[in-house]
Amino acid sequence: MSVRSGSSARRVVQAARRASVRLVRFLYTDNGGVTRGKATHIDGLAARLTDGIGLTVAMQAMNMLDQLQRVEGMGPVGEIRLVPDPDTFTVLPYAPHAAAMTVDMRTLEGEPWVACPRAFLKRQIAAAATAGLSVRAAFECEFSLGVRRPDGTWAPLDESVCFSTVGMTTAATVMDDVVAALEVQGIEVEQYYPELGHGQQELSIRHAPALAAADRQVFFRETVRGVAFRHGLYASLAPKPFPDQAGNGGHIHWSLWDRAGRRNLMYDPRGRYGMSALGYHFIAGVLAHLPALVALTCPTFNSYRRLQPHSWSSAYTAWGPDNREGAVRVPSTFASDRAGSTNAELKASDPSCNPYLALGGLLAAGLDGVARKLQPGEPVLVDPGDLPDSERAARGIVRLPSTLEEALDRLAADPVLTAALGPLLARAFLAVKRSEWQAFSKEDAAFETKHHFWKF
Repeated sequence: MSVRSGSSARRVVQAARRASVRLVRFLYTDNGGVTRGKATHIDGLAARLTDGIGLTVAMQAMNMLDQLQRVEGMGPVGEIRLVPDPDTFTVLPYAPHAAAMTVDMRTLEGEPWVACPRAFLKRQIAAAATAGLSVRAAFECEFSLGVRRPDGTWAPLDESVCFSTVGMTTAATVMDDVVAALEVQGIEVEQYYPELGHGQQELSIRHAPALAAADRQVFFRETVRGVAFRHGLYASLAPKPFPDQAGNGGHIHWSLWDRAGRRNLMYDPRGRYGMSALGYHFIAGVLAHLPALVALTCPTFNSYRRLQPHSWSSAYTAWGPDNREGAVRVPSTFASDRAGSTNAELKASDPSCNPYLALGGLLAAGLDGVARKLQPGEPVLVDPGDLPDSERAARGIVRLPSTLEEALDRLAADPVLTAALGPLLARAFLAVKRSEWQAFSKEDAAFETKHHFWKF
């Protein structure tokens, strides 16, 4: 159950008590992409809705291995507040007597903290509104179901093939419960099928306004893992939980609407593939910044095992209609609603990303394309990896970073994205992610798989 927009603290408390909730989790996603949180007892919920829960500023300098990095402004001194958004209140069907809300990080004076990822996305949503746009988005995620071996490693749930009914059968019980849990939380499910990898599933949910889309991604990840665990299984949204199997994508679909949300401004029946000039300006901005943007959308060491040519994960700054090797795909629309179904899809994204940083970065990049009226060039109608190097160079198509280190260097050198993040958030994110690159570079594939499988 969810509390709708505009609900008061009193309504949240009443809803929690009706559901016999004891603990309410205040959830945030850190610079390592890990969702963390603290919980309040129901008796203190009313006050905590206003006061929040205290958190040391240092937590935004913690990497996915729980190694604290030295970041100026994020040391042992200083505290912020995790202040929940009542509109996100959700009773958790996979956790007894528990509910959750996503939070904003605020200063002790009640102002948005400049290093808060959710505040970063809100700033980009405001920038879009200034440009006369509202944004709808959805994260389209794959995940792998596995069992834990006695030695602590994981094996896929099955060895089914892509889209097979055998895969549907082996995962039927757990997937039914995942769908039911999402429905109870008000998250609309669109499609489901077993994917290419052994034990791999794809479950897509309906689009929502940008902030709600990022919040839904947090609840989606929590739900998938929580329900699987109750079945004695482990669900991993890591980009490459099994190195010899297909990777897990977390593609971002987006569309641009007028500020009232009534008209899809990306739709133009006279435009190429039904896409408007505005839509192409936005796509061009995403492509222009993509070598840097992937540091936010593909932000783990493990991400770059997936982001390889000829893997249907996209490895070049190419776009095309229904081209699943292009970094940006213009999907074909549905006959029942051509205008409403017009959107673009960023394939160079995976579920290990912090959804607020990933979506906020995508908006910053796209809005720069709109402001400068950039053009994406001619569409690519083949696998861009099959083009000769000379043709890719002539068309301005470049290889995306092949390592996290390279992506971070590109992000640090991108003035549009770093300015959008702001000095403290950019500095902290880069420090956290560089530390992860260094840590995993020293270890073997088994160490990498172990930590990414479990953390995501």
